[in-house]
Amino acid sequence: MPIPTPFHPRTAALCTSMFWKEWAGYHAVRSYDVSHEREYFALRNGAGVLDVSPLHKYELRGPGAADLLSRITVRDIRKLRVGRVTYLCWCNDDGKILDDGTVSRLDDQHFRLTAAEPTFAWLHRFTGPHDVTIEDSSERLAALAIQGPTSRDALARICDAPLHRLPFFGVTRARLQEVDVWISRTGYTGDLGYEIWVDREHALTVWDAIMAVGLDHRVLPLGLDALDVARIEAGFIMNGVDYWGAHHCLVPSRQSTPYELGLGWTVNLDREPFVGQAALRAERARGPAWATVGLRYDWDEYEALFARFGLPPHVPLAAWRDGVPVYGSDGRQVGRATSGAWSPLLKANLALASVRPEHAALGTRLRIEVTVEYERHQISAIVSKTPFFNPERKRSA
Repeated sequence: MPIPTPFHPRTAALCTSMFWKEWAGYHAVRSYDVSHEREYFALRNGAGVLDVSPLHKYELRGPGAADLLSRITVRDIRKLRVGRVTYLCWCNDDGKILDDGTVSRLDDQHFRLTAAEPTFAWLHRFTGPHDVTIEDSSERLAALAIQGPTSRDALARICDAPLHRLPFFGVTRARLQEVDVWISRTGYTGDLGYEIWVDREHALTVWDAIMAVGLDHRVLPLGLDALDVARIEAGFIMNGVDYWGAHHCLVPSRQSTPYELGLGWTVNLDREPFVGQAALRAERARGPAWATVGLRYDWDEYEALFARFGLPPHVPLAAWRDGVPVYGSDGRQVGRATSGAWSPLLKANLALASVRPEHAALGTRLRIEVTVEYERHQISAIVSKTPFFNPERKRSA
């Protein structure tokens, strides 16, 4: 049975659709209305407020904290400056990804790791000689994301942080309605946005403060359905959808490496030993077996396919997560699309896919399976640059 997050008294009252799902053992809103369309457009034209408390959160403190994180993740965390956040992943000895998340350096010897899955035991497995204490702060801390072009203006009205000087992937202490919080310029929407980290007993104060100024900045509560469309537009992969943590995979073919998922840029390979280093070094030398790419459906072919059946083209309202075969020009399967969505903003059918590297060049025309009237067909899908949507405001001051 899922349990409520610290924001549940507010989200439950607003969720008139009764569309809920379970996220890491918590109740999570899929959409507040019967359709997530209003929330999506608030996110892209105003701001959306999303309860992200179900994220697993860990506080690492002590002189050995940076060394431990550098040992178990693909990044050299010792180089991370105070007040900065980094995105990364961590692997097993075979170089296969277990999970991805962020690390924030809150002080010289204080780090916060966020993860999609429980990671406490994995952290403790490698403490060994490191002088570090680890706290599972998942229940103690509530987390709220405010994302979208008006998010900075709305948040600036209620907190004392100089948000116009907070860089992309920066983090700072702040006072918000007399409550001590941490604010990071991070998110999962590919837009300008922030995440607020607060002790759970003050969660409702933070929510109410944002909503009190929200009307002036076109702020709406945001559910996971709208988020799923936004993260595909942003080209963000998801654990359990676009890849599976290695410890969940029944067969080796289900496992993935950072290079196969387009996360090679996160790997600081040439340094002191870390978990999976030898396997990743060998993979870099020979090249990955798969490549993660973005695909855009050929709309003319898509429309013509439905017209053959006397139907208008079907545009799915929600993002999809069912694996769809992808073929090369010779008709042989070369990969699979793992998730996709119709982008209301870009007016395009988009997908994230894993394909053989020789088919991953930008502009490559592949074929993707489309089912119409219970019959399977194929149309063209073009390998395209990700992020599909990458507004300048995301990084700008």
